Amino acid sequence: MKAKVYISLKKGILDPQGKAVERALATLGFSGVEGVRIGKYLEVELKPQEAETASQSVKEMCEKLLANTVIETYRYELEPD
Repeated sequence: MKAKVYISLKKGILDPQGKAVERALATLGFSGVEGVRIGKYLEVELKPQEAETASQSVKEMCEKLLANTVIETYRYELEPD
């Protein structure tokens, strides 16, 4: 089973990397860009297990290590093998 984890900064949290990309896009002539937010994407391979058990494990991974829940939000999808 594979877990796809998407992590991004919460609204209201300053994103200097996103602002730098936004400015660079404007410099390259992409004038229609009004905002860029940078995030993280992870794929975690899990041993075969029940979907409910896998979901709980991935949630714990995110809460304990993968995401800083003070400033980041996360979501995940599980894909069976």
